Amino acid sequence: MIKRPNILLTGTPGVGKTTLGKELAIRTGLTYVNVGELAQEGQLYDGFDEEYQCPVLDEDRVVDELDEKMGEGGMIVDYHSCDLFPERWFHIVFVLRTDNTQLYTRLENRGYTGKKLQDNVQCEIFQIIYEEAMEAYQQEIVHQLKNNTPEDLEHNLERILQWTEQWMQDHN
Repeated sequence: MIKRPNILLTGTPGVGKTTLGKELAIRTGLTYVNVGELAQEGQLYDGFDEEYQCPVLDEDRVVDELDEKMGEGGMIVDYHSCDLFPERWFHIVFVLRTDNTQLYTRLENRGYTGKKLQDNVQCEIFQIIYEEAMEAYQQEIVHQLKNNTPEDLEHNLERILQWTEQWMQDHN
């Protein structure tokens, strides 16, 4: 029986998933996994996308890599997409959202340009990741979190910490 919850942090690149996930891991003792870093370390790729100038994730290999750990519980998974993961993995899903002006600046500062920059901002405008999450998971476990300011980040941390503590009380 799982004694610690699995949490998915998802959203458009640049919304603050990594910052939130790392701090959440420190405060909860849960294990943080950045899927992009996991893929890079294990070379879990299936080619290269010339248009976006990035490797193409081998989703099946990523799922295989994480499956045993997810079954044990206590994982915080950070990725900009969510429909590749089995529904059974997560107890709660948080979709981070950011104001488009801030997102544009954050992505520009990361070196995003042209189509890659525009497509990611449009993804945020049209709530693509949120809609993916609502289709991939039970709607009652999917929550949107505004993440524009340091105050938003702290509020989000507190909210997820409270949820995690309650989940562990209810399941242990």
